[in-house]
Amino acid sequence: MNPPHTTPRETSPTDTPTVGVVILTMGDRDTELRALLDSVTAQEGDPATVVVLAQGVDLPVLPVLPVLPEHVAVVDLPENLGIPGGRNAGVRWLREHGGVDIVLVLDDDGLLPRTDTLRLVREAFTANPRLGIVGFRIADENGHSQRRHVPRLRGADPLLSGPVTTYLGGAHAIRARVIEEVGEFPAPFFYAHEETDFAWRALDAGWDIDYRADLVLHHPRTPASRHAVYYRNTARNRVWLAKRHLPAVLVPIYLASWAAYTLAQRPPLAGLRSWWAGFFEGVRTACPPRRPMRWRTVWRMTRLGRPPVI
Repeated sequence: MNPPHTTPRETSPTDTPTVGVVILTMGDRDTELRALLDSVTAQEGDPATVVVLAQGVDLPVLPVLPVLPEHVAVVDLPENLGIPGGRNAGVRWLREHGGVDIVLVLDDDGLLPRTDTLRLVREAFTANPRLGIVGFRIADENGHSQRRHVPRLRGADPLLSGPVTTYLGGAHAIRARVIEEVGEFPAPFFYAHEETDFAWRALDAGWDIDYRADLVLHHPRTPASRHAVYYRNTARNRVWLAKRHLPAVLVPIYLASWAAYTLAQRPPLAGLRSWWAGFFEGVRTACPPRRPMRWRTVWRMTRLGRPPVI
């Protein structure tokens, strides 16, 4: 494959931003992956550079496609690096193969139902120079969004676009400059809350995060607890998130509120045991660096409707 750019671009306001798409796969969703790649290839405008990262599996010729398009590459990772680690590998690949202006991350079992999605993403970042991250609306095959897929408290109105304090991992776009400025995704998290960690760093650096209801990814309706490590990693990474980024006085408040919320959800006994094991693992172990956000970022998040204690 010959990448479309061989050296990092110097862009001007009149340039069309280039897009790189990062897709992680475990090699067990061939049909869904092909449909996703077809939907990316069908997008209007200049084609995006796509890198599919096979996490610990061998996909030498990407058997889901009879002919590999020129702008699609496959990278076999020797082991499963987890979600943040795999995304970091994808970002590095894009950087090493010419660089892009926007990094788009998509779940391998998702689908872009519209052909103007990449155009709208480019327009959003061009219109607002301080826009750092755009979160998509994730909807099932019937067009409904699960409450957990709306990045606001109480999951209010998935059709309402606007500024938010976090975003959905299954479908989002990040200005490449933000990654260069605030750093990579937290690889030690492996799974769960890596988006919140990145979002808090971006907000603290002064970037905006928007939720766009008109940018849609179709995704099967699934429970978050389907992942074997869900309860343990969710708890451990919540603790690490607080220890890494919150002012010291807010750390116990944040953790107490999340413990209360978890208990109120009445998880199964096995899940609750795993949750507490992860919680105490997070307390015992470090996940550096610790860089507490500024109090003006706390106030900014509060004005956006989600103070970092909830």
